[in-house]
Amino acid sequence: MAEDNLDPEIEELTLDENALLEEILDEFGESRRKFLGRSSTAALTAVVLEFVAKRNAYGGVPDSVGDAPSGDENTISLAFRVNGVEKTLTLDSRVTLLDALRERLALTGTKKGCDHGQCGACTVIIDGRRVLSCLTLTAQCEGREVTTIEGLAKGETLHPLQAAFVKHDGFQCGFCTSGQICSAVALLQEAKNGDLSYVSTDFRQKPRSLELSDDELRERMSGNLCRCGAYPNILNAIREVHLGRPTEPELPQFTQNGGPA
Repeated sequence: MAEDNLDPEIEELTLDENALLEEILDEFGESRRKFLGRSSTAALTAVVLEFVAKRNAYGGVPDSVGDAPSGDENTISLAFRVNGVEKTLTLDSRVTLLDALRERLALTGTKKGCDHGQCGACTVIIDGRRVLSCLTLTAQCEGREVTTIEGLAKGETLHPLQAAFVKHDGFQCGFCTSGQICSAVALLQEAKNGDLSYVSTDFRQKPRSLELSDDELRERMSGNLCRCGAYPNILNAIREVHLGRPTEPELPQFTQNGGPA
């Protein structure tokens, strides 16, 4: 009989494993002994992984907007604007803005890179300020304005920075590009506000628009990493939009022995 041929590795289960197994059985509608009797360790592992992935999909957030997860003690409802459109979500209070944008609102232009706030791929703009959406709780966005890469263009007309990135080939694989562009958009607004950075040298008190040097641009964009190494082209694109006039790419200087100057 099936129960006499159990894999020895799955005969004894912990309390947590038993609880998970009961959930799986409810999902598949099978008896415990029948399910275990016909399953090898490898097969059980695959089923468990599939079930856990399904249960935890979207960080425990339900598929449809507005539906609260069953039995969730941390559910909240909030309203905010995303790319100029009012949105209302009901979700777990611990869901990050990155996951809400991608999994609940289908705005997949914002990328999940390191998920630790170190690469900048998930950068979006909240109330004019750039933020890392992987480190921002959706609950913090109540009543605020969120702008993602999808909200920068006006219909078929690209944002000037988007057009400049295309012109100067400021991307290769493109994975970091949405975060780079969102960061650059907010950076240029910071310059207009007269916000200083770590490498600023002019500390006059009166707020005014700053003309940023290449060193300033590099420093202010240092939180956005590009694994393809397209930094010179990214710099050229941002510089052109910042100065408001076409600029020629700066070519690297070399010494007579062929090394960089």
